[in-house]
Amino acid sequence: MNSKKIGLILGPILFLLTRYLFNFEGLSDQGNAVLASTLWIAIWWTTEAIPIAVTSLLPIILFPLSGALTLEDTSSSFGHRYIFLYLGGFILALAIEKWNLHKRIALNIIKLIGTDVRKIILGFMIATSFLSMWISNTATAVMMLPIGIAIIKQMKDLKSTSQGENTIFGKALMLSIAYSASIGGIATLIGTPPNLVFAGIVHELYDIEISFLQWIIFGLPISIILLTISWIYLTRVAFKFPQTNFEEGQAEINRQLKALGKIGYEEKIVLIVFILTGLAWISRTFLLNLFLPNLDDSIIALIAGICLFLINAGPDRDQKIMFWEDAVKLPWGILLLFGGGLAIAAGFQESDLATWIAESMVQLNGSSVIIILLVVVAAVNFLTEITSNLATIAMLLPILAPTAILLDVHPYLLMVGATLSASCAFMLPVATPPNAVVFGSKYLKISDMVRVGLLMNVISIIFILLMVYFVLPKIWDFNLFEYPF
Repeated sequence: MNSKKIGLILGPILFLLTRYLFNFEGLSDQGNAVLASTLWIAIWWTTEAIPIAVTSLLPIILFPLSGALTLEDTSSSFGHRYIFLYLGGFILALAIEKWNLHKRIALNIIKLIGTDVRKIILGFMIATSFLSMWISNTATAVMMLPIGIAIIKQMKDLKSTSQGENTIFGKALMLSIAYSASIGGIATLIGTPPNLVFAGIVHELYDIEISFLQWIIFGLPISIILLTISWIYLTRVAFKFPQTNFEEGQAEINRQLKALGKIGYEEKIVLIVFILTGLAWISRTFLLNLFLPNLDDSIIALIAGICLFLINAGPDRDQKIMFWEDAVKLPWGILLLFGGGLAIAAGFQESDLATWIAESMVQLNGSSVIIILLVVVAAVNFLTEITSNLATIAMLLPILAPTAILLDVHPYLLMVGATLSASCAFMLPVATPPNAVVFGSKYLKISDMVRVGLLMNVISIIFILLMVYFVLPKIWDFNLFEYPF
């Protein structure tokens, strides 16, 4: 019996046992209902007994029927404002992909870097990570893959390069695309779903807004430094290149740019909307809110998305930049998973389950906070090698928040550490969609990914630990050893 079948049976059984047979001392009936429901959802999420998005609908069924939350309170989580931030942002991302603007941006970035093998890899990493800040890491990896394969084939055709050199370059380039697609998403609030889940749960639990600007001030430096570390690691440690000069790579980039032709009217419109949206997100808190106090990041995203349905695709065309047929490609499953995670957070908050978990974790009391943070970051990092990073964060953040009560530390410490770590699984093809995409290129074996990714995991764990413990409190201006809520 495989894990899916085991999970399919185990989830309902745990729910029934927890809800109707187990009587946890100090836990209210409502808290017991939330716990039982969450266990069922968690088992199905981690084993993927049924599609993750479908499992995310379970709170709407289980919470009202078990007495955890009312139907109104549960379903309202699926209309949270951060869901609409992602919705608007993804419409913009679809427009960028539809009109090939992402490919033009990527090729021009790579062209600027140079012909050295290491620089070509750096160009790919910068282009991939930049795109991943704004569009899904999966779409970014899928778009960069054929460009990378074209470069590898160009190198293979050279008489001056051996088969071994070509193989090494191919592996390094494929891994660079996967790593930078994940790392780039860390930089912005919409870059990867776990970031938005964190912001949504903080808003749900504490009624505090994590703005686009607030996140990027911390996330962007982390992304840049981690990207630099991974480039040095891939090109100097994990792989050695006997020959570094590769002028034909530049010729291939120029060929692909020529095939794209001159930038078109539609690309210009999408680029203008993209730039204005980014500027609005960044300047909202210190500029735009002076004139529009109720403006928030979700409204900006939706304004951008709707504008793309209003603007003509050409001066003489009766078509628009975006049609609803384009929008059906939206990741509706991820939006449902957002809602499911926020519903669980609401259940933890409304019942006494959060307090009960904190009081039950007495063995943590007295432990070093940095050791606990290390355990959290490492556990999430390796757990997301085999589970969905979004589902993992949706499950863990409502638990980590009350843990901060016990430790008398700011909840951002554990919650941000876990959120960042969820984007740093580099070992297995199943860990992240970019890993799976590059593995499908057949330039890599699982042994290659594990060998190179294990040390990259360790590096990212240590780096995130240091940044969250020492830098985050200074940038976000809070006292680390204080639970303020």
